[in-house]
Amino acid sequence: MAANSTYDVIIIGSGPGGYVAAVHAAQLGLKAACIEKAPRLGGVCLNVGCIPSKALLDSSEYLQLAKSQFADHGIKTGRIGLDLAAMMARKENVVQDLTENVKRLLEGHKVDIITGTAQLVAPDQVSVKPPSGSSKKKKKATFSAKAIILATGSESMSLPDLPFDGGQIISSTDALKLDAVPKHLGIVGGGYIGLELGSVWLRLGAKVSVFEMLPNIAGGTDGQVSRKLQRVLKRQGFKFHMNSKVTRAKKMAKNIKVELETKGKKETVTCDKLLVSVGRRPLTSGLGLDQVGIETDADTGCVKVDHAYRTNISSIYAIGDLIPGPMLAHKASAEGIAVAEIIAGRPGEVNYDAIPSIIYTWPEVASVGLTEEQIKERNIPYRSGTYPFTGVGRARCMGETEGFVKVLAHEKTDRILGVHIIGPRAADMIAEGVLAVEFSGSSEDIARTVHGHPTFAEALMEAAMAVQKT
Repeated sequence: MAANSTYDVIIIGSGPGGYVAAVHAAQLGLKAACIEKAPRLGGVCLNVGCIPSKALLDSSEYLQLAKSQFADHGIKTGRIGLDLAAMMARKENVVQDLTENVKRLLEGHKVDIITGTAQLVAPDQVSVKPPSGSSKKKKKATFSAKAIILATGSESMSLPDLPFDGGQIISSTDALKLDAVPKHLGIVGGGYIGLELGSVWLRLGAKVSVFEMLPNIAGGTDGQVSRKLQRVLKRQGFKFHMNSKVTRAKKMAKNIKVELETKGKKETVTCDKLLVSVGRRPLTSGLGLDQVGIETDADTGCVKVDHAYRTNISSIYAIGDLIPGPMLAHKASAEGIAVAEIIAGRPGEVNYDAIPSIIYTWPEVASVGLTEEQIKERNIPYRSGTYPFTGVGRARCMGETEGFVKVLAHEKTDRILGVHIIGPRAADMIAEGVLAVEFSGSSEDIARTVHGHPTFAEALMEAAMAVQKT
């Protein structure tokens, strides 16, 4: 496409929010372009986030099964070994295939793909600097659009005293491409990213220690589920240092000494890798927000938007990790669809009460709606029903009986307030709970719905039945 091309909408960023917005805009008849500075499409999620981490989680799970559970199924194996290079190569192939799929998807919908670093220069104009290493003849190009969608995602946050060095102090991106299994991996932060990556390297042979300032891991998760998860992970081999603040990390020649303060007591833990996983922040550097006057939150760095995802500049919108709310790929995709509809003159919205959250440890954790703690804080009358996977036939057949399903419903109306699952395939099971919340379903609706037998989903039906009995 030529410089100074004009579009109905330009999307900056090709992650789950950006490419979905571009495709949906094209489906609605808008002339769209998607700008991406990285060599591959797909953003953080496909390249250094959701997809590669899940690929490694699945591979490491197979290794763990071969070591610990195959014999129970009567499967005899020889000596089990790890080929880390092959595992990493498989991960890269998965990522490559999916990013190519995104490219074909955009091209199939006639979305122009512009490669380079985008910067806002006016409410309706974006300049694009060609990638470094490209032809010297290429100069900055300017593109115009009636609407611009910012979808540049987020980046890992470091700590002032623990800057990433890619060697001993690493980010989640670094943790996805280690060329050797650490002897001892320390993790600052007990959130879902740290727990997932810790699970990968624990299964592959590392000792894993988690340093968490709060009394519970997986912040924001239902308390009963969080406590269960911590007990299970501890049995698997995780070492948890709760209510612990990292006061200093001293890098040595071959390891790093982590100094902790726990309830006034000090201790030192020696690791050879330290993963800092304390959250993510909006990625807005170099985007030119100040140049066009876009307002951001001083504390979080989030771009301020209204209910229609408009910034204070009416022609510029923002979605995904750039704006407030959980930094989840599926939340960004939902917003991408909504904002494309709004720009096309249609109603578009996202029900934030029905967005699932998932932790891909084993067992998995998945939830939607309010936690029991949130319900109590709001003084909502409720009833609760739980059911353990030990009572589920399919779970016993697979030897995966850890965990339970918990359903929370309004005491008077029976409307489902929250569904929380810790157990096998919770990530897939939660979809039924999301649907129930989306359509204001009741626990009786789930309890009376016939579920296939034997399936994991029967645990959700039984939990809903338990609500009816309280």
